[in-house]
Amino acid sequence: MYLAHSFVSDHKRQKHQQPLVLAVEDNDDSLLLMSYTLELCGCRSICQKESSKTVFLAEKYQPDLILLNIFLPGMSGLDVIQYLKRELLTCHIPVVAMTVLTGSEDQKRILEAGFDDYISKPYMIEELEAIIHRLLGRKFELCSVLEV
Repeated sequence: MYLAHSFVSDHKRQKHQQPLVLAVEDNDDSLLLMSYTLELCGCRSICQKESSKTVFLAEKYQPDLILLNIFLPGMSGLDVIQYLKRELLTCHIPVVAMTVLTGSEDQKRILEAGFDDYISKPYMIEELEAIIHRLLGRKFELCSVLEV
């Protein structure tokens, strides 16, 4: 697990309040790309690979958004979302499923499980940015990837 600090300029950092995003992904390359994208959007991030620690970290750090891979070793993202939505400290946090599942039945099952949105892998950086802006844009002044 690591906490990624944004490399956005000090001027932009003062101008924009930075949301905290918890990213849970078991693939190192995907996690690095996600962290980089979050930084470009002006977000701080906690990146980690273990699904079993997700609820604990969400309760401890109270992120503004959780990006959660569906296929994780141990507990799947579908299992984790059940715990997140039952806990008083985490039930209000928007959670986005990161998945290779693209069928309409899969998408329906993901949303019915409690996810606020989903993004299919592989995804374009602009797609992830659009979801972040849609879920957090009213609460924060976020940078656009294209502005950086």
